[in-house]
Amino acid sequence: MKEIAGVQLPDTPLCQAATQFARSVSEPYLFHHVMRSFVYADWIGRQRRASYDRETLYVATVLHDLGLTSLAPVRERFEIEGADAAKAFLAKYGADERMLDQVWDAIALHTTAEVPQRKSPEVALCQLGIGSDVLGLPGDNDPVTAEVLMAYPWLGLDEALLNDLVGLYRKNPVACASHAVADACERQVEGFRRFNFCDALVSRARSLRS
Repeated sequence: MKEIAGVQLPDTPLCQAATQFARSVSEPYLFHHVMRSFVYADWIGRQRRASYDRETLYVATVLHDLGLTSLAPVRERFEIEGADAAKAFLAKYGADERMLDQVWDAIALHTTAEVPQRKSPEVALCQLGIGSDVLGLPGDNDPVTAEVLMAYPWLGLDEALLNDLVGLYRKNPVACASHAVADACERQVEGFRRFNFCDALVSRARSLRS
């Protein structure tokens, strides 16, 4: 069993299958990102003395970016497509309904601020682990980060992830329902204009007056 920063990676048959699946469909930078995210998620859970199912947390975190792989049909926001793909994969391995529901919620909500923290510990920690890989662990935890990056190097996540997010938009603009995609496009796509609720409301009012 591999240990990183005091976190032992679960090696149940389901966890092994999830790891192999994520590795097989993900670019190296993305696979390293999901693995680091689990280590951070579990590390935070231990620091908080939280009670949670490590197998559920592991598969949710390791499968959370399937919507950024070639598996995604790009017909709606990538978080939902990733959640659907993970749920379908886990169902084939006999995961129970509780795990399926928690994993779906964790993945569908992983780019959403605050809401996951009102859900189960597995959903909340998944989001915190993913956020920690992108934004850094809370507090002064450089030794933890150094050990995690030693095991799973960064591999240019910043540029590669932004390029993949923009790629979803180029395949289908509906992908911008994800604020992560819209954020990337706002910085990298010339002339891009993101959806604004105020514009939609004004347009609706004008149509009612005409």
